[in-house]
Amino acid sequence: MNTIAGTWLLRMKTPVGNIEANYHFEEQDGVMRGSATGAGETTPLTDIVVHDDPTGQRVTWRQSITKPLRLNLDYDVTVNGDALSGESRAGRLPRTRVSGERTSA
Repeated sequence: MNTIAGTWLLRMKTPVGNIEANYHFEEQDGVMRGSATGAGETTPLTDIVVHDDPTGQRVTWRQSITKPLRLNLDYDVTVNGDALSGESRAGRLPRTRVSGERTSA
């Protein structure tokens, strides 16, 4: 089982302010799927890759949003138990710190 599976509250410190969103990950037939809900929209997560890392489980994914701005985001986080931390990046913009905690399995 992937430790990322479940529902998470993520917090991102961005140049336009702090943003919170709910992320849901689930494994179906050996494939990870996910979605994010925040800023009045729900978007699918794509290209989810999960692999073990010495510091926890490393997870990367992509997401396109339209609020507060139209952006294509790339995430790279490490899951350790019920907490995660890492970064997101939108093209050439500076990296954004991401932290989160599991809200349900």
